[in-house]
Amino acid sequence: MSSKILFLLVAIIAGAVMAIQGSLNSVLGKKIGLWEANLIVHLLGTLIVTLIILIKGSELSSIKTAFSAPWYTYLGGILNVAIIFGVTITMPKLGVCNATTAIIAGQVSTAALIDQLGLFGLQKSSFCWQMAVGFVLLLIGAKLLLK
Repeated sequence: MSSKILFLLVAIIAGAVMAIQGSLNSVLGKKIGLWEANLIVHLLGTLIVTLIILIKGSELSSIKTAFSAPWYTYLGGILNVAIIFGVTITMPKLGVCNATTAIIAGQVSTAALIDQLGLFGLQKSSFCWQMAVGFVLLLIGAKLLLK
């Protein structure tokens, strides 16, 4: 199996896990409250990552080098709170499929813009006619899925 196929499979699995996570976060948010659910999700994630670092044998002192990254790279933590908030409130109101469709449409559109402009120091990708067709089909598919 080529590495590209392997990475595509990992991405597909990550997408499936995101839909499950959003659903579970929505149920948790209904049971204990939106912000409380957001806190629990982040605390559990922090615990799991800490355990992985300890099991892996990484030195926690190496985290010091993380503060040498550009300031905007730390916005991911803030954005994660916004993502969990958005998913948690939209899935019960729109349904998992509709919310996920809207999320994916926003995600792919933003990703294309980031690629096109090479934002955040990432490699630029050129826009081609196949991408244009893909966007049109994405919008048509989103329109068909959204009720």
